Amino acid sequence: MTRVGFIGLGVMGSPMSSHLSKKGFNTFVYNRTQEISKKWADSNKGEVKTSPQDLAKSVDFLIMCVGNDDDVREILFSKDGAYSSLKSGTIVIDHTTTSAKLAKELSTKLKNKNCYYLDAPVSGGQLGAEEGNLTIMAGGEKEAYKKSLDVLAAYSKYSKYMGESGSGQLTKMVNQIAIAGLLQSLSEAVNFSEKSGLNSEDVFNVISKGAAQSWQMDNRWQTMLKDEFDFGFTVDWMRKDLDIVSAEAKKIDANIPITELVNNFYRQIQIDGHGELDTSSLVKRLRKLP
Repeated sequence: MTRVGFIGLGVMGSPMSSHLSKKGFNTFVYNRTQEISKKWADSNKGEVKTSPQDLAKSVDFLIMCVGNDDDVREILFSKDGAYSSLKSGTIVIDHTTTSAKLAKELSTKLKNKNCYYLDAPVSGGQLGAEEGNLTIMAGGEKEAYKKSLDVLAAYSKYSKYMGESGSGQLTKMVNQIAIAGLLQSLSEAVNFSEKSGLNSEDVFNVISKGAAQSWQMDNRWQTMLKDEFDFGFTVDWMRKDLDIVSAEAKKIDANIPITELVNNFYRQIQIDGHGELDTSSLVKRLRKLP
């Protein structure tokens, strides 16, 4: 039986690792907050490990879904980190959204241990993780990706190999650029509809069936009309992602004026103390403007 370790049991990692357990993988988990690990074990079949180092000894695949570059480095290279215990041939799958630079760095370091690193960020949000239908964009060694397909399929509806190390993260940056612009446009559409005096439910029922349709519209217009934002992918996480995009855009000399503008709007939402709200809260900012 394939032995899979999962590190990071947050709103994404917890359901993703649950799918692995339910699909019959021999599953091991670790989370910095042990109470969360125990809660996971109460409702899933698997073994809780006390450190990344301990987990790495037991697995053929080590999966991470944590916060940022620094979290990934800590998991691998801290005193109790996984790197020292990785077995030859282990495939490390990192679902964290990080910089492309980190992916290239870690791929090189893991090759020194005859291990493999896939940068494999995901799209689909909390709902996609819970329903097991995430989209995965992967960079790294192609053969390692092919060997990982059964594991990835446990919690995704679609995955694609994007190229050498860093390609997965670069693809996720493209994804976040597209989403940022869509959410701002949708927010402006909702605000305009409300101020015009139209029946906004009727409006979005109609236009969501035409050229304006998108995942964001299908999943967010109703909650935006209700002023509900206590769910989903938070402003704080989107700011982290868009800061990564901004740094990469400067590096490659790519113009992203709309993305930079929306990132600033999200910064204002954070300043107002609402960084924990869903990213569709951009409309909340518009409603406050004179």
